[in-house]
Amino acid sequence: MRRTALLAASAALVAGVLSRPADAAPSAPGTFVHPGVTVPQAQLDFTRSKVNAGAQPWKGAFDQMMASKYADLNRTPRPRAVVECGSYSNPDHGCTDEREDAIAAYTHALAWYLTRDERHARKAIELMDAWSAVVRDHTNSNAPLQTGWAGSSWPRAAEIIKYTYTGSWAGSGRFATMLRTVYLPEIINGSNSNGNWELSMMEAAVGISVFLEDKASYDKAMATFRTRTAAYVYLDSDGALPKTVPRQNLNTREKIVKYWQGQTAFVNGLSQETCRDFTHTGYGLSAVSHVAETSRIQGQDLYGTDVGERLRHGLGFHARYQLGAGAEDWLCGGSLKLGLGPVSEVGHNALANRLGHAMTNTATLTLRGRPAGSNNLFVAWETLTHGDNPA
Repeated sequence: MRRTALLAASAALVAGVLSRPADAAPSAPGTFVHPGVTVPQAQLDFTRSKVNAGAQPWKGAFDQMMASKYADLNRTPRPRAVVECGSYSNPDHGCTDEREDAIAAYTHALAWYLTRDERHARKAIELMDAWSAVVRDHTNSNAPLQTGWAGSSWPRAAEIIKYTYTGSWAGSGRFATMLRTVYLPEIINGSNSNGNWELSMMEAAVGISVFLEDKASYDKAMATFRTRTAAYVYLDSDGALPKTVPRQNLNTREKIVKYWQGQTAFVNGLSQETCRDFTHTGYGLSAVSHVAETSRIQGQDLYGTDVGERLRHGLGFHARYQLGAGAEDWLCGGSLKLGLGPVSEVGHNALANRLGHAMTNTATLTLRGRPAGSNNLFVAWETLTHGDNPA
């Protein structure tokens, strides 16, 4: 693993790295595929067949999901007109309720598809209708991130219900209006905060764009996503310094080092937030994998581009330390804050299983974490939906 010391970077090299544009973003499909947000129907069908056969790890993952609070048919939605979320959700005026109701809607949508029990479809609809009837705004400092987290789960649920449920969903139009007028404006223009913010926001924007069949928003979100992904996970091919998001004006070595949490040496897979903590890094890597999955469903596979390379190295790099390797002195001062979370299934399935990349550390971590549950923010049930899923 090669390390590149920033001290060796010349001003000319800095300028060259900073000016290099991201690869061209994929364009919206001519016709959107549905259900088409993170989980396509073929994967749902594969999962359903495995659950019905009692095969592992899918049956165990299904049982875990069905035993969770999110699958409770007695759940009562808790919508509010204004969701106010401060830093680290303090204050939490509807933040947890919104995120968890959105995850519950997705959980019930999955439960409907896998069991064909209409009670779950109706519960998903109840949750989506309750929020679309009430919510009007997100406020305070964490509003963009909160909107991104909840906005990542809502379209996953909506896609499954709208395109697979055989009953009626009279409120689907109002739900679409909620996504278009309350969620999308809050996230589509991105963020200059730590990279996990913008990646989660673009995950939501891409998913919402698929549900709305909004090609312009899809293209804009994908372009922002490609630029941010390149600026979030370092590859040796980037040169002496990580790539940056031009509008952030990280135009000196000192600014870049500060933004990368004081890290001054770079290796394949290092993240902009590695030296902050692995938990936030996991949020970012998870969002990258979700957008790549949605793009693949929509006909343009990003796993063969730098997005896939960054995700592969990002997962592998962090999995090694999460599994117990000690931090070298050059990495984050020799001290790491672990806690990557249940975020490796999607990327491992795409890159190791589908494409055949050797991902030993990621595979070990993925198997150790099965069945992967929910992070109670925007990640849920990925052993069930993506574990060793060839579809």
